[in-house]
Amino acid sequence: MKLFRREKYISRIRPFLHDTDIIKVITGIRRSGKSSLLQTVAEELMESGVSKNNIFFYNLDKYGYKNIKTPEALEELLFGGEHSEGIKYVFIDEIQNVEGFEPVLEALRLEEDYSIFITGSNSYLLSGELATKLTGRYLEFEIQTLGFDEYEAMKAFYGKMIDTDILREFDSYLIGGGFPKALFYDELYDKQLYVKTVLDDIFNKDIKGRVKIKNVEAFNIVRNYVINNFGSTVSISNICDDLKKTGIAITRPTITRYIQALCDAKIISECTRFDMKSRRSMKNEKKYYLADLSIYFSTNTDNRINYGPVLENVVYQYARSMGYKVSVGRIGNLECDFVLRSIQNEYAYVQVALTIMDSKNTEDREYRPLENIADGYPKYLVTRRDLIQKRNGIKHVDIIDFILGQKMFD
Repeated sequence: MKLFRREKYISRIRPFLHDTDIIKVITGIRRSGKSSLLQTVAEELMESGVSKNNIFFYNLDKYGYKNIKTPEALEELLFGGEHSEGIKYVFIDEIQNVEGFEPVLEALRLEEDYSIFITGSNSYLLSGELATKLTGRYLEFEIQTLGFDEYEAMKAFYGKMIDTDILREFDSYLIGGGFPKALFYDELYDKQLYVKTVLDDIFNKDIKGRVKIKNVEAFNIVRNYVINNFGSTVSISNICDDLKKTGIAITRPTITRYIQALCDAKIISECTRFDMKSRRSMKNEKKYYLADLSIYFSTNTDNRINYGPVLENVVYQYARSMGYKVSVGRIGNLECDFVLRSIQNEYAYVQVALTIMDSKNTEDREYRPLENIADGYPKYLVTRRDLIQKRNGIKHVDIIDFILGQKMFD
């Protein structure tokens, strides 16, 4: 089957395709499309004239490579065969399956004419030896599940039916989510069942053994609490207090460890607050957003959409997919939903709301944080199908238009 090419990610990797000194590290939650991304990169190399004999692809999750668990086995795999002349392009999928892979990878990098690409499904990949031994020698490319822009493009690419009512199509995306394979299931029940299997896979492969979860029930309670409160300010103390009210006692260190495990497995992402006056992060005040909204809907029986946090999550995920750093802005007693920073250190500010048309108070409440930001960086108010208005230079945009074509740093 011909693969859909995710150009927003390939375009960032492309300048480093032939770089033999930099290891290209592709990270993201399991089933977000890392393997397919590697394959499309390999396809592009062959289309540009690279011989198939110079491309080596190892998926350590698949049959034939599942026994590659030790550095010795990995070394035999990578160095044991005959190789062609010229640059060799080595793709290793799910490298974290090999405990202690780092020295082998470094040895391969030091060999002449190897351009190395690896993927991993959790943040441990960039901790420990890889980070210390290869400082300045690797680049991370984090990929997200499909944003609405990619979701629409991928459906068109594979000839899947697209609802002519864009709002209905958008809501279907919100509930069904953006895991690429879920797109091929027509029924919502099947999509959600698939996402549940993904979560089970993440727990068994990326969390259970590494974090040594002894009480699975307690872990699931914390996991579900954080998932159900995505987009809200979450503190360890609040979780402790809320769980105690329901008769569940879990210690603060345990909750902290569980939340870190969820972040490391990329089920959730931590979004810290950023004080606009001091230009410093406020590390004790955090929100968490989901890697994909289907994680929430597949773990709950209610498919009604609470648009407040849902639209925030969409904007957060989209901004991350564009490579922006994201934080929550604090301006005195006011809060701006998102402060975005580009690779070029440009800033943009985004306020997200379902609507500002229900009352003048709502309109003023949503505009006020943006109006209190004194610098000249772009400011956006993002809503869902409101009549677009202008106010004090702030760009009021529809969320679907924002995702499908808005340049935030124009």
